[in-house]
Amino acid sequence: MADAETLDRLYKAILDRRGADPETSYTAKLFQRGRAKIAQKLGEEAVETVIEAMAGDREKLAEESADLLYHLLVLWADAGLRPKDVYDVLAAREGTSGIAEKAQRNKVSGKKGK
Repeated sequence: MADAETLDRLYKAILDRRGADPETSYTAKLFQRGRAKIAQKLGEEAVETVIEAMAGDREKLAEESADLLYHLLVLWADAGLRPKDVYDVLAAREGTSGIAEKAQRNKVSGKKGK
């Protein structure tokens, strides 16, 4: 069964490939190209995910979502952010209305809500 442990294993594999040969590892190649390229790839995958969501093809949406999550994990690894760091933020927000949570973040940052 796929769950958060699957993401944790993928994250570990990504970390393990950080120093691999970029000629044989796509992950190593992403790290070599730098954070801007990783972020660009993440953005491309996000757009492809949205396109499949709008097209209504669940299988393709799942595939693009997997690509999106992979690239997000690579970005996290490059930034030194662990999945647990994100899980902790999500856990802290659990049970809080999204509207209330966003209003609180905007209050702290001084931003106006939309």
